[in-house]
Amino acid sequence: MPEPAAGRGGERAGRRAGASPGERGRERAFDVLLWLLLCVPVLLTSDPNDGGSWTRVAVGVVLLAVCTALARRWPVLPLALTVAVSLALAPELFTPSYVPALIAFGALAGRRQDDPRWALGLFAAVPVAGLVLVLASGKALFTWFGLLLSLALAVVAPWLIGRYARQYDRLVRSGWELADRMEREQAAVADRERLRERSRIAGDMHDSLGHDLALLALRAGALELDPALGPEQRRAAGELRRAAADATGRLRDIIGVLREEDDEASVAPVAPPDETVADLVDRARASGMAVTLVDAAEPPAEMTARALRRVVQEGLTNAAKHAPGAPVAVTVERDAALVRVRVTSGPRPASSDGTGRGGDGPGPAGAGAGPGGTSPSGLASGGTGLVGLDERVRLAGGSLRHGPTGEGGFALSAVLPLDPPAPRPAAPRSARELDLARRQVRRGLARAIWIPLALLAALGLLMAGVAVYTQHQTYLEPEDYARIRTGQSRAEIAAHLPDHPLDGRPARVPAEPAGMDECLYYRSELLAALPVYRLCFVDGHLADRAELP
Repeated sequence: MPEPAAGRGGERAGRRAGASPGERGRERAFDVLLWLLLCVPVLLTSDPNDGGSWTRVAVGVVLLAVCTALARRWPVLPLALTVAVSLALAPELFTPSYVPALIAFGALAGRRQDDPRWALGLFAAVPVAGLVLVLASGKALFTWFGLLLSLALAVVAPWLIGRYARQYDRLVRSGWELADRMEREQAAVADRERLRERSRIAGDMHDSLGHDLALLALRAGALELDPALGPEQRRAAGELRRAAADATGRLRDIIGVLREEDDEASVAPVAPPDETVADLVDRARASGMAVTLVDAAEPPAEMTARALRRVVQEGLTNAAKHAPGAPVAVTVERDAALVRVRVTSGPRPASSDGTGRGGDGPGPAGAGAGPGGTSPSGLASGGTGLVGLDERVRLAGGSLRHGPTGEGGFALSAVLPLDPPAPRPAAPRSARELDLARRQVRRGLARAIWIPLALLAALGLLMAGVAVYTQHQTYLEPEDYARIRTGQSRAEIAAHLPDHPLDGRPARVPAEPAGMDECLYYRSELLAALPVYRLCFVDGHLADRAELP
């Protein structure tokens, strides 16, 4: 429900409480200057020396002072008061004393009032009130059209100009606000990018160093079980294995601080950039893992190739941790559009002495685990390794699957596109808001142009229609004119006359004959000012009839 105009000030008035003393001083100076300028026409047109009165001057000066004082808090109210005074002085709304005030307060109402409904309501009420005054005073209907024209040119047009100025200021203000916001957003984006880059580097450190530490623990476990070494050497190898597991746990804790939940694809890897799937398999074999490779050529796209290597690396790391000594098969297949990779590890070999040593494998069961089952792959630490891998595969446009096999082993597989889709960044919010502000200003400008044109066109059509109607009301048929005879009384010829005569003697028509009480003029042709019929009466009887000129 809209608030009343008296309880709702303009937007600028709402900010005056926080204005500085200098701004309030400038506002007061502007208001005083405006009041003095608007008083000049009142003084000139109401000068007592030219037939005016000091009372009208005093009333006008006080009224303009009140309107100027109210123009900031209630912008539409001064316009309504000025319109009311103008209507009281002239039904046409055009008064030399107050036309400048109408223009000024109309522009200020459009500039300062946020809600246009009160102004539009005033614009609709003025023609209705003017029509009532015209009909009550018995003036011609064309007086009302003069009011409409004065309302459109002296009130509505300035109000629309003020609305356009308001929209323009809003666009400029929005532009500066958006520029400031974009600067802050750019700084925030830079900070986020730095944090994201740290997270990416941390993720690659976790993946590559965790993989290497797992292989190191696997090799130390193999040395710990080597019968060719003495007890001291095997004990040192066991300490090395446990130290590698502890280092993996500390690495996981450090990386957990640096990683983010929304980690994206890495663009700054710490692993060797030219390392291939075959290189990963060779390093795993050198560490004692039984790995077979069925390989096709790696995809050319860097994002897909990196995701492929990460899947193989994660699969080998998990196999070294969870199933040391079990055979591992790495398969890479490629067709016209996709590349498929699968890392399958067999079941964990049975323990023969309860220490976790595999009976067939070269490494101990706990080779990749430290205290509490610490995993270099991150699997036993909440699954962050597979979670990050799934995100990397998704960003490359592929899908990841993992789970146990029917033989008791574990399979990790992924399907990746050879040509990953390029990311499509969304438009910044600030850019969308600026575009919205531009569209609002363009709509405001269109309204400021088309509304006055539409009003003038409607007014012109209405005036044309009324002109045709009034001409028909003053048109005397030639047949009826022929039936009228001199000497007839008004009552006898009233049946032949139209409803209304013309308003006074038309221009370029000869003067009336002397001695006549009254002469009436009627149109002899529609849509033409001349010729006319003239009927003159003396003592209520027709004394002269003529067609002029």
